[in-house]
Amino acid sequence: MIRKYGLLTIIAISINACVSEFNVLEFQKENNLKLVDSNATKETALLFYNMKMLSNTNTIFGHHDATAYGVGWRGEEGRSDVKDVTGSYPGLYGWDFGVLTWEPNVKNEERRITRLVSEAYSRGGVNAFCWHAPNPVTDRSFYDTTVAIPKILPGGGYYLKYLRMLDQIADFVETLKDSSGKPIPIIFRPFHEFDGSWFWWGKNFCTPKEFKKLWRTTVEYLRDKRGLRNILYAYSPDRNFYSEEEYLERYPGDDYVDILGMDDYYDFMPDGDGLEWIKKKLRIVTVLAEKKNKIAAFTETGLEGIVDSEWWTEKLYKTIEGDSVRIAYLMVWRNANEKHHYAPYKGHPSADDFVKFTLTEKILLERDLPNLYSEPIDGEIIKRINLNQKVELLKAVLTYPITVN
Repeated sequence: MIRKYGLLTIIAISINACVSEFNVLEFQKENNLKLVDSNATKETALLFYNMKMLSNTNTIFGHHDATAYGVGWRGEEGRSDVKDVTGSYPGLYGWDFGVLTWEPNVKNEERRITRLVSEAYSRGGVNAFCWHAPNPVTDRSFYDTTVAIPKILPGGGYYLKYLRMLDQIADFVETLKDSSGKPIPIIFRPFHEFDGSWFWWGKNFCTPKEFKKLWRTTVEYLRDKRGLRNILYAYSPDRNFYSEEEYLERYPGDDYVDILGMDDYYDFMPDGDGLEWIKKKLRIVTVLAEKKNKIAAFTETGLEGIVDSEWWTEKLYKTIEGDSVRIAYLMVWRNANEKHHYAPYKGHPSADDFVKFTLTEKILLERDLPNLYSEPIDGEIIKRINLNQKVELLKAVLTYPITVN
């Protein structure tokens, strides 16, 4: 009898192990997903799935370099201007692979960013990287528009040099590990705002065919040659499109993109297209993402200096409210100093309005996030998130001398 029960126990344990084991290929098949990296880590696949689920009702708020520095401070442990104002860190953190090439003390900077990324991940936040890469032909700034792309493609004289630049990124990404040694999932958004002509990868300096080839070459090298399994790839033109066809002019293909995004600062300005057109463009991104079973995002935006004290609720929120725009996250740019900042700091004229913005039903800060990396979220978890937001709203009404709509 003891031998029989022992055998049953072993069988039960074996069955449980099989049930609990995560198979990323089966997970994608069951959920009709196709990541750029079909062999992505469990945590990376779950991040994609869970952000996609959240985007039906909610949008994660992000801030570039949020814990690295702010207005009047730099490198203070655990600090963030967003946290100073709201009591919570942002849900998404923007970083830049450019520091690997243009920071004078690059090793110290690498260690610092590695630590901040790890801390954000351990709290449940999302990490996203852009890349202000120096011109590979001249070694000058990313603003140096000397023609480079034809020369760094396979067969070009600078191709191997470009691969060494990708090696710098790959070597760094390999250091991004959690406390158990697992790779930390990240979003990589290369060649952003490519439909403008202020960066060397802009539309005036390469053909659509060349741009697509550069994108595919970059992804294939990082994924296939370097074997990085913890990256989601984001495609983000600037504001210069008015139709699906224009948006997709330089699109490298569904096999090479996980996230469809848009950067847009100018349309908030008096000479820009205005709020209604921002919303129309975000609808284009939303519809395309749903057609392609991808994630939609407002990958970079903001108002320098936030000179409008009600910009958050009367401008930014107006572009994403309602059901027609379904984006997983939005990110505003960095807080460098009193003139160049995009999130409020303590005492800023827009701070109260920002609190209202973060307490709307749609916006999620880090405190509002479920665990994005351990298991698939479902409708019940999303309901619980919305209930917790109502609790935070009630706390705010009792704490802040403001009227929250």
